[in-house]
Amino acid sequence: MDQQIKRGLLDVCVLAAIRDADSYGYQIIKDIRPYVEISESTLYPILRRLEEAGQLTVRSAEHNGRLRKYYRITPSGERKIEDFTSDWQEIMAIWQFITKGAQKHDQN
Repeated sequence: MDQQIKRGLLDVCVLAAIRDADSYGYQIIKDIRPYVEISESTLYPILRRLEEAGQLTVRSAEHNGRLRKYYRITPSGERKIEDFTSDWQEIMAIWQFITKGAQKHDQN
């Protein structure tokens, strides 16, 4: 898969993982893992990038005697998800066009 496409997909997956409730790194990985493989070394740069873009906020809270960072989606992050779903509909239309052409080719 093209790296730029994959990067965009991962950004939206991370935002979707925190859409309904604040979450922390390990939990985000567990929530995403059934759909796409993601490691801590991949996740934390994504979280920093999304924070810098204003698409999520971070707060620290104590958990079992240690500080844990919790991430919350912002309205800008919600818009990113909405934009992605609109873009994905266009991508699916293109995919249908491409595969329809491949099916015609296979029939000849």
